[in-house]
Amino acid sequence: MIATAQILCLSLWLLGSADQDRPAGTSRPDYVVGPQDVLTITVFEEPQLTGRYTVSADGALTFPMVGRVGASGLTLRGIEDKLTKLLADGYLKNPQVSVEVEQYRSQSVTVTGEVRSPGKYMMTGQMTLLDALVQAGSVTALASTEVQIMRPRTGASAGAAAEILKVEITDLQAGKLSQNVTLRDGDTVFVPKAQPVFVTGQVRSPGAYAVQRGMTVLQALSLAGGVSDRGSSRRIKLIRIVNGKKRESTVKLTDLVQPGDTIVVPQRFF
Repeated sequence: MIATAQILCLSLWLLGSADQDRPAGTSRPDYVVGPQDVLTITVFEEPQLTGRYTVSADGALTFPMVGRVGASGLTLRGIEDKLTKLLADGYLKNPQVSVEVEQYRSQSVTVTGEVRSPGKYMMTGQMTLLDALVQAGSVTALASTEVQIMRPRTGASAGAAAEILKVEITDLQAGKLSQNVTLRDGDTVFVPKAQPVFVTGQVRSPGAYAVQRGMTVLQALSLAGGVSDRGSSRRIKLIRIVNGKKRESTVKLTDLVQPGDTIVVPQRFF
């Protein structure tokens, strides 16, 4: 089982760090605007120009006095600069323009698999893997430690099979934030279900449990509630399929387990 609480706490810390210099309720000035985004444009002391403007499918918005203005592909600051120059060209003296996003509609990522709230999430600026997992409610107890990011090909490679990036969440927990991939519009984050180890016999909660990398027999038994009062920690058997054949062996508590293994805890003899 992944330490979900650790992932969530780390994710929230990252989100807070990224936004700590941005006043609450404002948009990121580096956000890249796209079609269908709804913008609030304010022109100081010009109420007739101030209002909500939707970026059309062709990437432009219609603004009073200056007409159609290309907005798609520009940052909020870039649109501010563009409108300021256009309005200053014979319309207003020293115009002051502010642009914010009222509704994010143009860019999104999809989070699916073993997360609490799978779905499509709008990108409100730069979004990382951990940002997306936080928005999806974090991973479930059955999640694998490996997350896959499926990224559509663009440019000359458009139409080819998607690029697949793989990230170990345990690396992020260990502080390797270089693995916190920055997502792109159209990415799909897939959290697969972990391959289980089966624990049976004289344990408190027999069943299937997610395998972490480097998991030992003792750790697997702990997930199953530990050895019951009637069980013995000696002569524990491990059943493993190797090349299609079942192999059974006696293991120590420090031995490593693999996905698909079955651990059998025998009854204690009095």
